[in-house]
Amino acid sequence: MYTNLFNIVLLSFFLSLGSGKLYAQDIIKKNTAIPASKQTDSTKKTVSTAQNPLLTTKKENDTIKKDTVLAKKPFLDGKVKYKAEKYAKIDQKKKLITLYDNAELYYQDIELKSGIIVMDYEKNEVYAGRIKDSTGKYTQFPNFKQGANVIEPDSIRFNFKTKKALIWNSRSEQGEFRIKAAVTKKENDSVYFLKGARFTTSKDIDNPEYYFQTNKVKFIPGKKVVTGLTNMVIANVPTPIALPFAFFPMSKETSISGLILPSYNDSNQRGFSLQNLGYYFALSDNYDLTVLGDYYTNGSYGMRFESSYAKRYNFRGNVNVRFENLITSERGYPDYLKQNIYNIQWSHSKDSKSSPNSSFSASVNLGSSKYFKQSINQVNIGSNLNNTLSSSVSYSKTFNSVPQVRMSLTATHSQNTQTEEINMTLPTLQLSVDRIYPFVGKDGLKKGFFKNINLQYNLNGRNSIVTTDSLFFKPQMFRDAKIGFQHSIPLSTNFKIFKYFSASTAVNYEEIWYTKTIEKSYDTDQSKVVDKIVNGFDAFRTYSFSSSVGTTIYGTFNFGQDKRIKSIRHVMRPSVSYGYTPSFEKYYDTYSSDASGRMDKQYSRFENGIFGAPGLNNSQNIGFDLSNTFEAKVTDRDSTKTEPKKIMLLNNLNLSTSYNLNADGVTTLALAPVRVSGGTQLFENKMNVNFGATLDPYAIDNSGKRINKFNIDNGGSLFRMTSSNMTINYSLSSSGKEDKNKEKNTQSQRNGGREDDLFGTNKDLGDTRKSQFNDEDSDVVDKISEFFNSKLPWDMTFAYSLTYGNNNRENKIIGNSIMISANADITPKWKAGVSTGYDFVQNGVTFTQLRFERDLLSWRMDFNWSPFGNNANWGFFIGIKSGVLSDIKWDKRSVINR
Repeated sequence: MYTNLFNIVLLSFFLSLGSGKLYAQDIIKKNTAIPASKQTDSTKKTVSTAQNPLLTTKKENDTIKKDTVLAKKPFLDGKVKYKAEKYAKIDQKKKLITLYDNAELYYQDIELKSGIIVMDYEKNEVYAGRIKDSTGKYTQFPNFKQGANVIEPDSIRFNFKTKKALIWNSRSEQGEFRIKAAVTKKENDSVYFLKGARFTTSKDIDNPEYYFQTNKVKFIPGKKVVTGLTNMVIANVPTPIALPFAFFPMSKETSISGLILPSYNDSNQRGFSLQNLGYYFALSDNYDLTVLGDYYTNGSYGMRFESSYAKRYNFRGNVNVRFENLITSERGYPDYLKQNIYNIQWSHSKDSKSSPNSSFSASVNLGSSKYFKQSINQVNIGSNLNNTLSSSVSYSKTFNSVPQVRMSLTATHSQNTQTEEINMTLPTLQLSVDRIYPFVGKDGLKKGFFKNINLQYNLNGRNSIVTTDSLFFKPQMFRDAKIGFQHSIPLSTNFKIFKYFSASTAVNYEEIWYTKTIEKSYDTDQSKVVDKIVNGFDAFRTYSFSSSVGTTIYGTFNFGQDKRIKSIRHVMRPSVSYGYTPSFEKYYDTYSSDASGRMDKQYSRFENGIFGAPGLNNSQNIGFDLSNTFEAKVTDRDSTKTEPKKIMLLNNLNLSTSYNLNADGVTTLALAPVRVSGGTQLFENKMNVNFGATLDPYAIDNSGKRINKFNIDNGGSLFRMTSSNMTINYSLSSSGKEDKNKEKNTQSQRNGGREDDLFGTNKDLGDTRKSQFNDEDSDVVDKISEFFNSKLPWDMTFAYSLTYGNNNRENKIIGNSIMISANADITPKWKAGVSTGYDFVQNGVTFTQLRFERDLLSWRMDFNWSPFGNNANWGFFIGIKSGVLSDIKWDKRSVINR
């Protein structure tokens, strides 16, 4: 013990001595201090003569020589962080760090997680691999992340200095692709070489429903994949589909330019065809362009140009221009026909935040009246029932002056596809100055007759054009335009009468300007009255007076608190109005209506103007209006709620008529027909019911003309129902709630149709990835178990329309039709839908469409069939959902024109 203790003390002494500072030579202690004036600033850099021998200043040489042993450079350029759940072992002799069980290592932009990680800090290499659990199964696969690239292999070997790596059975995601390779060699951060690789868009990379197999791949993340011989494998069965080499772009951009492969079609009248062959141009982040074309073997062809544009927080829109050259039969046959049809669609919306005081919007749908009826492209099938095309382009601006001024410019278009008549305004100018209250005091209160007196100025300028398809945008169309300006200054006020009645009165002054008037005369050569157009400015001025009084009456019928229906509330809003317009006979002239010149008739030179002509006779009308609403309080079915539930019985029940005080009983009758209209919502607001009727108190003669004799005095009832109508719309689903995720029929809306699928769905052939399924990301097993444990998912839309006509004693139903659209999930991966209807007047089935779709995980299959009508057709599609591989598809469609 003594010897050991002596050795321990001796060893401690030497260790203590070794921990002090050692020098190569003695330092001579200076006895005298250096004067302050000769001391150098330690913060200033000094130059040693040993470093620069050219300096001639003599200085005492430093006897301490520089150490010739270079400091060893650190083996890594950054700090390494690591941890492990079971153990972290450092072997100084082998220069190894071993991490086991849930091991993690972080270095610069590299993150590595694995079951086991071995780091050789002498060779600057790291190895990561799996480990086995208690059952012998491999777990904790490596997860290697560098920047945005993530690789999940079986094992990996990586060099920190060269950035090179060897990876076994790697799994990675690049955009929509999932890639698995037997061996991967990483040359640097941007180039990988793969051997024995498969790539797919399937979510299960280890058991995909399809993949592309290749042995040699050069992979540049975020840019491209270049392969050697590539073979397509479906359900682990190799197919004959193979390419000697393949190139797949993998741009990080949302869209890239590329070819759009066509679909194959056939038609009885136009032969075989290729539809929707084209090219997509990703011109910039703000706009793109799609060019598509169709060609039929009989010579018919079509072209479409589609562009979408957007600027964030500013505006967005799209433009579609479609043209088709149609050939029917063959040249030389009597039924040979060649015609051109076109359609232009433009929608634009402006973000209100970009300019709060102004707005611009556009919704344009114009073209040939027969476009949707005769189009050979299936994207338009279902829109051939549209009878109207309409457009509107508007710009408005508010000037923050005192008083405030609002201005708007609007161009409108309405086109009847049956008559081919087109009504346009190019443009309509509307300008209004905010109300001015000249008698309001300093307190700002507008109370009473005088303080509520206000005036306003309105300007309405319009350039109106009525034309047809054949004259559209031709010189004759503009020569027939009518231009007019309407200036109005209304002076009005409102006040209370007897506390419960609200009254208003107004005087309106109008001035109308025209650029064209007419002059009527009898032409002896043509033996008829002709209208001569007189170009030049002309105007007339009118004024009128109106007043109204109304009130609100509330009535409640109580049935008792123990009743299911506790009370019914009835609200009536009656009102009486009076309007007077004097005669403006000074604006009327006479003309001879026959060759004798003795039969004169009166006319106004302004009568063909946009805003009409001034009245020839005094006009005095008394109007009667009555609106009603009915609602009830009922016991809530939810027993936890103590308050009764309010339900609406009738949203509105309106009655209106008028009495003409100046009626002569011959040319004009005093009482106007009574118009009744109403509406309500039933079944928790899922069913909308609207109805209306016109009741005439006067009888008619044998020719159907109204006579000055009440219908009841002519042996009839008090009122004669001349027309009535009723519409019912009902939407329901198995969940009892509206499916907000259900995609609206957008293309149908652009074509002028409905947003629902009562007239079928308009297939967007330019984007075949669109599906009826909106829950693709949910787990399949959970979906199947949920499906079989619940009701069959479905939704239905129902519409019914009934119209009755009896204007000339015809007494018949002139319209009676029903339309139904239903969609259902047959299985979690099968959807079916139908749109159909029946016309009970024509005794025929309306437009019918059957839809089937199968979700094949990475693939999609659908079948559409319209069995009836002039454009009976069917279409079959199967293809990959991914946009990168959307051209891998089979698209077959057939149109049978009858």
